[in-house]
Amino acid sequence: MPILSSLVSLVSARRLSQIEHFTTNPVDVQTNQLFELIATAKDTVFGKQYDFRRMATYEDFCSRVPVQDYEHIKPYIERLRLGEKSVLWPGEVKWFAKSSGTTSDKSKFIPITADSLEDCHFRGGKDILAFYHQQRPENAMFSGKSLALGGSHQINNFSNGSFFGDLSAILMENLPFWTQFVRTPDLSIALMDEWETKLQRITETTIKENVTTLTGVPSWFLVLIKNILATTGKTNLLEVWPNLELFVHGGINFTPYRNQYKTLIPSDQMNYLETYNASEGFFAIQDDLSINAMLLMLDYGIFYEFIPLSEVGKPFPKAYTIETVLLNVDYALVITTNGGLWRYLIGDTVRFTSLKPHRIIITGRTKHFINAFGEELMIENAERGLEKACHETNAVIKEYTAAPVFMCADSKGAHQWLIEFDKMPNDLHVFTQLLDDTLKSVNSDYEAKRYKNLTLDLPQIVVARENLFVDWLKGKNKLGGQNKVPRLANNRDHMTELLTLNQQ
Repeated sequence: MPILSSLVSLVSARRLSQIEHFTTNPVDVQTNQLFELIATAKDTVFGKQYDFRRMATYEDFCSRVPVQDYEHIKPYIERLRLGEKSVLWPGEVKWFAKSSGTTSDKSKFIPITADSLEDCHFRGGKDILAFYHQQRPENAMFSGKSLALGGSHQINNFSNGSFFGDLSAILMENLPFWTQFVRTPDLSIALMDEWETKLQRITETTIKENVTTLTGVPSWFLVLIKNILATTGKTNLLEVWPNLELFVHGGINFTPYRNQYKTLIPSDQMNYLETYNASEGFFAIQDDLSINAMLLMLDYGIFYEFIPLSEVGKPFPKAYTIETVLLNVDYALVITTNGGLWRYLIGDTVRFTSLKPHRIIITGRTKHFINAFGEELMIENAERGLEKACHETNAVIKEYTAAPVFMCADSKGAHQWLIEFDKMPNDLHVFTQLLDDTLKSVNSDYEAKRYKNLTLDLPQIVVARENLFVDWLKGKNKLGGQNKVPRLANNRDHMTELLTLNQQ
């Protein structure tokens, strides 16, 4: 579709100028975002409670509005679900994104306002196109269709006529009609509830299409790709879709999956673009394909704050703004949004790799880490250790999780890693040693606890049976789409369940 491609290029040029403005004026843009949010919500229930009309400075905002997680904001959301208007944001909220980022049995319902849908989520999608067209102006993505692999929950009704479902389903339901001509599969298939049936229907439908772009979570897309190759008898994905050129991915770290994708899509012309979007908002996009970091998007109706991990959990944690953040510090991300989330602790941790412009990487979750012995092991550490071990032992990991083994009278502590391999290491002992050595090299706290095995013993690797993690997720009705296996845990709850299932 050359006409569509030309139109995107024209619109992108103007948008890229706006993006350049916020990268060169980040403090002014973020300050304006904050006070626009406060002014817009001053007459809501929340705005009146915290006296938004009299807020004149950022310090006023910090001193009056507490940092809060979902449990704190849940009572307001319950009122919205019952149909009350102007509780957290002006007007009525018709859409709620059911969180699928956790394997907990509890669900979170994140309000999606008309403003957040248009000015945040959809703007993020448009900016992906702008960045990609800027970097690959010769692209032919609109010569074919985009395949988006979303969540496995359909839109459902609350009793008052509002709707809930996976964010991906909400976005698909609200996309302009013309997008149906450039995407696949049909919405009746894309929004199917039962993952395994949906997987087969997507396979049967899309292998007949000219797919140029993939969008989704890397781990679940691997399941789809392997099903497509098994169905077609092809050896790689380019034999099915020869014009495939772009994978827009997010949700989990791509590092453990990169080599698998290179094998399944053997082309130097294939591009991989990372995004950071969630039910709560669209936050960052990889604006430069040569840099493994994402540009923080500062004009999406979101005001950002950053809390050092040492401050998380304190009654009055010290928060930093875009003006005061530092490089190479792990921060818990706090957001105030046009979706009605106020100083909301989203649960992700990020690190700035650049301040001109502000680029970030996701380093983990505030609740997904191991610190049973003072080692402060983060997901980013784990991914780097596993990447090194896999590279040196010719291994390929499908899924993994890790948890502490606590000390007892006759043994030291350790970390237990339950790993499902697509390809086993050529030497599991060497794999274990490489993992341990790399963790020591990137984490001084871990290195100190491993010193002469005084506190921590060598990691324990348990090889998981085939499809263990899929079976575990299936048992929790969490198959497909945006659901993720918890990588690290500071307790053994998940590990105990998985090890028991591993024996069955």
